[in-house]
Amino acid sequence: MVTLATIFQQYGPAYREQGGNTLLPSHLRVMWCIEHCRTAALGGHRYQCDTCGEVVYSYHSCRNRHCNQCQLDKAEEWLAQQEAMLLPVPYFLVTFTLPQEMRTVAYANQQVVYNLLFRCAAEARQALAADPRFVGGQVGAIGVLHTWKRDLGYHPHVHFLVPGGGLDFVNERWLPARNHFFVRVEPLSKLFRAKMRDGLKKAGLYQSIPSAAWQQAWVVHSQSVGYGETAVAYLADYVFRVGIANQRIVKLEDDKVTFWYKERKSKRRIYVTQPVFTFIQRFLQHVLPKGFVKVRYYGFLAPGNRERLALARALLAADHKAPKRLLD
Repeated sequence: MVTLATIFQQYGPAYREQGGNTLLPSHLRVMWCIEHCRTAALGGHRYQCDTCGEVVYSYHSCRNRHCNQCQLDKAEEWLAQQEAMLLPVPYFLVTFTLPQEMRTVAYANQQVVYNLLFRCAAEARQALAADPRFVGGQVGAIGVLHTWKRDLGYHPHVHFLVPGGGLDFVNERWLPARNHFFVRVEPLSKLFRAKMRDGLKKAGLYQSIPSAAWQQAWVVHSQSVGYGETAVAYLADYVFRVGIANQRIVKLEDDKVTFWYKERKSKRRIYVTQPVFTFIQRFLQHVLPKGFVKVRYYGFLAPGNRERLALARALLAADHKAPKRLLD
């Protein structure tokens, strides 16, 4: 079976030799981790059967967040940790995407632009949700950054999992979202675009952005994703997904990699064949800056606001009609 690790093991040395000093230290680190994950290089444990004497070695995982062999266990651990934060309300997945015209600047200034993407999307979401026509209070959210399309193209966007409602601190009330609806995406898109424009000006990057980026509607998408554990499990797939899973790699032949992805609308499998160095480069462009936090918590779900989360849970428990009102 061809895996991401076998591709890196076979072609990584030649790729590094060709790239030389132009390769980023973060990319080199990820390559090393993937190449050596679950091999003797990382050490491990030796087990021997007391009956037959058979010896089995279990090697350690690299635990790098970009390694597609290490994310399943982390997803299960994360899911268990989120159970304490669940509320008995509908949840929404709200996605903010940077336009194509901004991607060159985003890739060259990842730390700045990714932080702006998180901050501006969160501020726009909260500002609109505070409008009494939608929620009217403080909302919570868990956000996760993604940078890839299904074909490994560069496509920075952030997903927010948002409980369907908010807190009114003045009157200590839970304010439910209505009709399986969170906020309108049209004004949310405009507000997000305006905040990004202001942020890029302050960062000194505005002049590098083509004017076409500001003359179009920005993509913001919102969808209902169910209740409680179902909704969190939905986000877990986004939190711990990497650019490509081993199951999608079909073959490695004649210095070319063939993989597939599922087309969003038709659900058909689309097969892509690329030179192996192109494949490696496209994968590595999604390596995040060292220390960058790709999962962030906001509002009453932020680590410093857990007393507000407790208040929300208490208010929902006290109002036995809350689940019915949320569906009205």
